[in-house]
Amino acid sequence: MAGTSDIRNGLVIRYNGELYKVIDFQHFKMGRGGAKVRTKMKSIPEGNVIEETFRPNDKFEDVRLEARRMQYLYNQGDTYFFMDTKTYEQINLPDEICQEASQFLKENEEIKILFDGMTPVDIKLPVKVDLEVEKAPPGVVGNTAQGGDKRVTLETGYKVKVPLFIEEGDIVRIDTRSGEYKERVNT
Repeated sequence: MAGTSDIRNGLVIRYNGELYKVIDFQHFKMGRGGAKVRTKMKSIPEGNVIEETFRPNDKFEDVRLEARRMQYLYNQGDTYFFMDTKTYEQINLPDEICQEASQFLKENEEIKILFDGMTPVDIKLPVKVDLEVEKAPPGVVGNTAQGGDKRVTLETGYKVKVPLFIEEGDIVRIDTRSGEYKERVNT
């Protein structure tokens, strides 16, 4: 059993009989009362977000997830197909599980999928991914007082702000936690 002091972003818990992933949390203390933890949690099967406040003595089941290395194959509509790199067994995941990760998934890329027993529940992306710039408007130097940036489209369809010097065909490194541009990758 876990308590409120164990709450952190990314923690998966069983709450009211369902699996939830903690998206955001905040410790707060009001007046003479005990400290509480305000959380935002995403239901893993459905994808809906709830807000819940826990008291210091509240307990909940901490779910231990098994990470398996899988290769992303392709998507067809709202279904994403993956292959276990050891057993070559293929699984498909619905859009509810892959929604946030889909903007960073490249075909044939290896990632980790988290399982609760035999049920896939979440995707664990690497902290940084390298993606190719597919569409980039020309960057006109002199239009800004400081640096400046522009919006480009990456190979996965994800749109991100980058510096003006980035051009089509460049490889850029993106932080998957924030979705922000970090640097251009020299190839």
